[in-house]
Amino acid sequence: MARPPSERDQALGTSEILEAMKVLRGEGKLKLWNAAGATSVRRNVFPGELTRGPNKLACEPSAIATPSVRNDAAFLATVVLSTSVLATVAGAVLPGDWGFFSAYLIGGINLVVLAIGSTAPGLLTVLTDKFSLVFPDYRERTLRHEAGHFLVAYLHGCPIADYSLALKGARVALAKAVLQRELYRGRLEDRELDSLAVIAMGGVAAEALKYEKIVGQSEDLFDLQSLINKSEKELSDSEQQNLTRWAVARAATLLNEHSVAYDRLMEKMSQGASVYECICAIESAAPA
Repeated sequence: MARPPSERDQALGTSEILEAMKVLRGEGKLKLWNAAGATSVRRNVFPGELTRGPNKLACEPSAIATPSVRNDAAFLATVVLSTSVLATVAGAVLPGDWGFFSAYLIGGINLVVLAIGSTAPGLLTVLTDKFSLVFPDYRERTLRHEAGHFLVAYLHGCPIADYSLALKGARVALAKAVLQRELYRGRLEDRELDSLAVIAMGGVAAEALKYEKIVGQSEDLFDLQSLINKSEKELSDSEQQNLTRWAVARAATLLNEHSVAYDRLMEKMSQGASVYECICAIESAAPA
């Protein structure tokens, strides 16, 4: 019987990527692949742990769960400022009623934008996301975030299928055979949930170690919640919060422990290197 598309993707990932990685690992050619899979075991983590010691973050722990509004604020400020200037110019330059009505209509753009933003914010996502480009740290943030996902996933035995740093396409594509298999087949055991949670928070941890404010956490938190919803054991609110803190702390620990590999990976990704070249950069930092 023919497989559905999702299962065909999984089979492809298993046969062509995962099995190859396992063989190379068995031959001793990949020393860091899946090096952290067996040691990522959940424990209690209090917020204070993320403000001191080896897991100290540059941001407040509470900022991790607070969706960023930076792009939205930049977009709205630009719309208000530009329409205000245009309305003023139109009112002063155009004669008679033309100036009055033009200024009125241009000013109404603010109301339209606010109405769309409050009723169907998804329609403005493309425009607001483009405003991330006005911030000088955008490209470095994206690089750090996606490299964090890449390295943490690699350390947990996930075969990397592809990656992108492009606007709205920034992501690390993990072979579905590892990352999504359990989601299709049934509930996640604690061991599976723990590893996947750390991978999901790898990008957030990478940002949090460098910046005082987190920008790219919304999709990652959504992914984490999707994983939590598939947990074999139902988690209380406090357990979900602890899982999030622990996943960030664990990812931060791995990024710190493998800082040389992380730096080399970012260098390769910034150059648009292939996944193979990125893996070689990671493995070049493995202990002899």
